[in-house]
Amino acid sequence: MWVPWAGLPPRLTLSALTVPGRFCTLRSGAARRKDVPAGHRRALSDFQPKLVPCVGFGKSRVYKHNSEPKRYITNPRVAENLVRILRRKRKSGQLFLECNPGPGFLTRALLESGARVIACESDKAFIPQLEDLGQKLGGKLKVVYCDFFKLDPRGHGALTPPIMTAETLFRNLGIGPNPWSKGAAFKVVGVLPTRNERNTLWKLLHDLYSCTSIYEYGRVEVNMFVTEKECRKIMANPQNPNLYQALSVLCQLACGIKVLHTEPCSSFRTFIQNGQLEKKQHRESEQNLCFIQLSPHRNLFARTLTPFNYDVFFHMVRQCFMKRNAMLIDHLRSLSPIDALHIMNQMRKKHSMKIVDMYPEDFQRLFEIIECSKDGACRWLYDDFMEDTLT
Repeated sequence: MWVPWAGLPPRLTLSALTVPGRFCTLRSGAARRKDVPAGHRRALSDFQPKLVPCVGFGKSRVYKHNSEPKRYITNPRVAENLVRILRRKRKSGQLFLECNPGPGFLTRALLESGARVIACESDKAFIPQLEDLGQKLGGKLKVVYCDFFKLDPRGHGALTPPIMTAETLFRNLGIGPNPWSKGAAFKVVGVLPTRNERNTLWKLLHDLYSCTSIYEYGRVEVNMFVTEKECRKIMANPQNPNLYQALSVLCQLACGIKVLHTEPCSSFRTFIQNGQLEKKQHRESEQNLCFIQLSPHRNLFARTLTPFNYDVFFHMVRQCFMKRNAMLIDHLRSLSPIDALHIMNQMRKKHSMKIVDMYPEDFQRLFEIIECSKDGACRWLYDDFMEDTLT
């Protein structure tokens, strides 16, 4: 089984396991507020990273699946447009993992273009017609009763379909893990859940930075419809201060982001459970969905950031945006006991720089400076109450 550090440069492979103070236990490379002078108290941690619990351990409760409204592509024109976008190179036998295909309009268009499709459908009502479609179009379609957006739920007990782990899904499909450097054997396509769009994006990011779940199988390209509002937030920068947030920084550092297509919500139909159509709301026809492509950067882990310390980086960025209009130098006194002026000088930034004026690359540089600092044994500070947020 591939592990998160596979495919990393040798320097990082060794440092991820041995560098003093980086992946240390509490009080070795991090400090609580009560353990440091009052002038340095507040904020962040460098706690021991915890791996996601394996199935079969922990609580014995059964993780139940709650059906939620889902948007489905039900317009043949939209499906054909998406295939033209996704299949520009027309690579024979290209494999797509389609999330909640529903009636199968996009599924059919992909198969007719020569692609192979794994259909992960969480509503049993659609499975028979998807299986019939696979038989009619040459057997290039595999149908799995699975909710892609609930793969590898945190803190789960026993799992029953459509809830499962990525390991179970891909083992049954005969797909093995891939190192980060070699990409992935498939691409993901679908529509983000209607009610949990933001949470789903955060989970994808956690999985990506930790190289777990689908990202244990390489740099998986994800092509998803998201609301226009969420799309604007993902792509925002200091020039769009009202939309710019932690999610923007983390998405842009991890992936190349492209808006491939925009479609009005009226082109989709929303179903609840058992294939039942939800009553259409008038406001939906006034909104747009953006079809975005998230392509993980091959060099994401080429420097200081690794799948083992990403959680500290996540928390650093989120902590900064809690006071987005504050000056960075004021935040530094809460993030690290290292001298704030020294950090600012290394970043070559004005002391008056605000958090909202920092580009994603600036946050990455800040993390690298603190993480690689040789000034003392303690790099990060945190409050006791933040422990639950990070674990």
